Amino acid sequence: MHELPIVEKRKKRPDWLRVKLPIGESYKKVRSLVDEYNLHTICQSGNCPNMGECWGAGTATFMILGNTCTRSCSFCAVKTGRPPEYDEDEPRRVAEAIKLMQVKHAVLTSVNRDELKDRGAEIWYQTVRAVKEISPETTIETLIPDVRATWSALERMISAGQEVVSHNMETVESLYRKVRPQAKYHRSLEQIKRTKEFGKRTKSGIMVGLGEKKEEVFKIMDDLVEHGCDVLTIGQYLQPTKMHLDVAEFVHPDTFALYKEVGMEKGFDFVESGPLVRSSYHAERHL
Repeated sequence: MHELPIVEKRKKRPDWLRVKLPIGESYKKVRSLVDEYNLHTICQSGNCPNMGECWGAGTATFMILGNTCTRSCSFCAVKTGRPPEYDEDEPRRVAEAIKLMQVKHAVLTSVNRDELKDRGAEIWYQTVRAVKEISPETTIETLIPDVRATWSALERMISAGQEVVSHNMETVESLYRKVRPQAKYHRSLEQIKRTKEFGKRTKSGIMVGLGEKKEEVFKIMDDLVEHGCDVLTIGQYLQPTKMHLDVAEFVHPDTFALYKEVGMEKGFDFVESGPLVRSSYHAERHL
């Protein structure tokens, strides 16, 4: 008699991680504009749990430079592979959609384009400029990727007039090889430092529930403050598919409250900390 294989059950999400399904006219309007202008959003590609809330409020985080990333981070739902040629008309379409949506504060992000010599910096620059020209009343946050120490590309990316520049550390130093195998902890810190020295308001985000210790979270806070980071977001890691890293722990809301308190004491201007927080969640507050 053969024994049946043991199927390991995925951890059940606690009540504090329940989200509402996307509904409402504002949600339908944003969805329609995204489809009409053939745009990508990290809301969809990253399986963001707040998509219903944000789209229902008429906001979205646009993802430029395509929908295929050259990195293979073990936490991220965005597909990885060899990206197609980028679309030079994309900046105009993004700007027009933002204008039609009457977005007061827009968040722009992108996949990693390591195969491009400028890491996609020129499209970044042109997109921000297009938004500023077509919708001058809109403030902008750019959530930019790791430029692999191509500092000329970084300067081009952040010189277009955006108000906030974000680059996510994602996790504590000890987990980098497992979570971000193609990134380097100190290189990302250096990118944030150079962004601050350029005169920008800086921001970063991390996930918890990957197996980190509280002391490691406090340590990355210290490192970020030391390197000039103004705003920090902290949210719960959620496993996108069975192919991605397992959730090590569902962090209790009380711990998120502690992280916010400690972060403010360490010198951040603003700390957004909670189970459903993502880097662009309530981004308008981070100005």
